Amino acid sequence: MDDAPFSAFHRRIALYSCGGPFCDGYILGIIAVALNPISSELGLSAGWQGLIGAASLVGMLFGGLIFGYLTDLVGRRVMYSADLLVLIIASAGQFWVHDRMSLLVLRFTLGLAVGADYPIAAALLAEFAPRRQRGMLLAAMIGAWWLGYTVSFIAGYALGNEGLSWRWMLASSAIPAALVSMLRWGTPESPRWLMSKGRAVEARALIERHIGPGHALPESAPVTTSYLSIFRRPYRRRTWFVCVFWSCQVVPTFAIYTFAPDLLRAFGSPDPAFGAAILSLFFLAGVIPAVLLIDRIGRRPVLIIPFAVTGVTLMLLGWLPHSASIAIAACFILFALFNAGSSVLQWVYPSELFPTEVRATALGFATAVSRIGAAIGTFLFPIGLQRLGVAQLMIIVAAICGIGWWVSVRFAPETRGLSLQAASARP
Repeated sequence: MDDAPFSAFHRRIALYSCGGPFCDGYILGIIAVALNPISSELGLSAGWQGLIGAASLVGMLFGGLIFGYLTDLVGRRVMYSADLLVLIIASAGQFWVHDRMSLLVLRFTLGLAVGADYPIAAALLAEFAPRRQRGMLLAAMIGAWWLGYTVSFIAGYALGNEGLSWRWMLASSAIPAALVSMLRWGTPESPRWLMSKGRAVEARALIERHIGPGHALPESAPVTTSYLSIFRRPYRRRTWFVCVFWSCQVVPTFAIYTFAPDLLRAFGSPDPAFGAAILSLFFLAGVIPAVLLIDRIGRRPVLIIPFAVTGVTLMLLGWLPHSASIAIAACFILFALFNAGSSVLQWVYPSELFPTEVRATALGFATAVSRIGAAIGTFLFPIGLQRLGVAQLMIIVAAICGIGWWVSVRFAPETRGLSLQAASARP
């Protein structure tokens, strides 16, 4: 399977898998645009703004912890479409909320489904993808996430910020979720998962039907899925590495861009909402070179270099908060381009570094840990902006990028060109 030619079947699996991250990015991005009109209508304090902004991230924590493990237990196919049904219902329900607690519960529920989709879709795609295209396809999932995030800002800006606009913004995520749910229907089970559970006959039949005759997987004895495996040797170091670098990427991303309009206003932007929508385009643009380069120059450079650049740009924003508008805009653009570029490793590394029996478990756990930091950062960001000021806040976020750079230099492995079995083998 690792050396199978890239086919129309692989393209479909990649497209359907990317549909989930698109919905996820849209759901997590649209709240940034909607928060101001929500605050006006529901009377949200800075603390409640942080809670609403962080609710989905907290939901993702539990979604990743629980459903990643369930995906390794019961299979990829069962979970692949079920989580999107929750996205549809909870998204539509946001249109009718009339109090902050109801909105908080729905945003948390959406986070549960989003956190579930990360390990499901990434594990399934990694287990079908040929080795030559595996990094690019997994990286493209992050590209789909940023596309959804960008579209959410554009849609939010187009819908305006008066009257019922925020209700339409939040409920609109039900549309892409419904479309992706229909497309995913009928996706086959992962042959690698079937093989790991001792169902070799079914695995071989699926490979012949969808990949073609003459392709196979190495024979292996059935392996029991255990949550504790990712905390034992030899995988605990990999678990630690993935959790730390992922956290150091998403804390700045969610903290800054959930409150992008407020942050740009603090830097003197005349139209913060429009500026946030335009800035999201640079996030999308930053993914493109990373997707194209990851299977050419390797995983390490795509992770390490952007951490250094984002740390420097945020430090400059902290040191020179009253610089000319063009300088501030340049720093934000560089941050967006390079932060998005390195984010493609968020699903590549955990998909490659762990074996089939705990791949989704590791993905789910790393998602959960990264969202703890992101949720705390998102909750504290508006409070910090109010009490510390924008300059000190940027320096703190720059330091987080610096930690991510050091950890990546020290621990990031190179898996380019390896089969999935070799990449996830015991070190």
